[in-house]
Amino acid sequence: MIETQQRIIPFSPPDVGELEIEEVAEALRSGWITTGPRVKELERRIADYIGVSKACCLNSQTACAEMALRILGIGEGDEVITSAYTYTATASVVCHVGAKLILIDTQPDGLEMDYDAVERAITERTKAIIPVDLGGVPCDYDRIFEIVNNKKHLFKPSNDIQAAIGRIAVCADTAHAFGAKWHGRMVGSIADFSSFSFHAVKNLTTGEGGALTWRTIDGIDDEEIYHQLQLLSLHGQSKDALAKTKLGAWEYDIVGTYYKCNMTDIMGAIGLKQLERYPGMLERRKEIIRRYDEAFRPLGIQTLNHYTDKYESSGHLYITRVPGITPEQRNEIIIKMAEQGVATNVHYKPLPMHTAYKKIGFDIKDYTTAYGQYANEITLPLHTCLSDEDVEYVIKQYTEILKEYI
Repeated sequence: MIETQQRIIPFSPPDVGELEIEEVAEALRSGWITTGPRVKELERRIADYIGVSKACCLNSQTACAEMALRILGIGEGDEVITSAYTYTATASVVCHVGAKLILIDTQPDGLEMDYDAVERAITERTKAIIPVDLGGVPCDYDRIFEIVNNKKHLFKPSNDIQAAIGRIAVCADTAHAFGAKWHGRMVGSIADFSSFSFHAVKNLTTGEGGALTWRTIDGIDDEEIYHQLQLLSLHGQSKDALAKTKLGAWEYDIVGTYYKCNMTDIMGAIGLKQLERYPGMLERRKEIIRRYDEAFRPLGIQTLNHYTDKYESSGHLYITRVPGITPEQRNEIIIKMAEQGVATNVHYKPLPMHTAYKKIGFDIKDYTTAYGQYANEITLPLHTCLSDEDVEYVIKQYTEILKEYI
């Protein structure tokens, strides 16, 4: 090992400073600590940033993704297609609403779903596809929309919003992709519904939290979708706390036995200041990725293409694959990096390898490509708390350790 002073490099700490702290303090002083004016303002700013009519902030990306399926009326008897190579939140929401989960293997040369296999998997019961913008890299939206349009003849809507869309809905898991662009368009304005994560490890954080955005659907009022989301996320209560503060406006109704997944103003306060800083944060991630790529690609290490003439990533994860190593060797490398103070991770253990999905009936033997992508994957630290010296330290340690394996 090269001799250099050891550093401690966490994998993905939240980049939160005095601006966020002061805004949270102001929220606390204001008396509004649950859903209130700061959440509403964050929703307005997110919608403006993405370029859509409305956004709805909830307590997680998972809640956003599930509420999108519920808005669409997807449930028992329906099928929803998504990737086997993702985090459980992408797929678990399908199970939450009672639909049948269809998992697709990855492409031979990438981490996205095999789109030809997606097309073959569509039946008359298919109501949605959930593509994943893994690592902040936009999926192939052109191909996905080509698929759902090619299969319109099979589509059988079961309610007004499905009929208005007129095809299988595209409900993108954009948890990693806040700020990404596809052909110059902001991710979040492309799919029918897009669910972002603001969890502590994400580019932009509210601690926990997320936002749902959607494209305007002909014949469907954006305000009505937003209203339905408010009902679904707050017990089916016809007025939120902010609306009830109007003089004499205590009266409310419960229109359904729904759920509780609203965002608080404390979370919204963090998000407002994060959003102000976000363009600079994206640029810093881009710079770190450039330096990593320059160091690792000449070694034969495979990495995601974050920036091309088709798209611009949010730069959320720096995923690497080390050719020829076994899962056991991958784990050795992770331990050796940790011994040098560098925290790494693996994105992702395919869903069919987890107990919950085995119980449903999935078998990793049917997802050999996804397993191959996982077997030699190591994710390096990529966040805006990294100094230039930290980046150089990660590069030196990883390069030196990999000399034993490549």
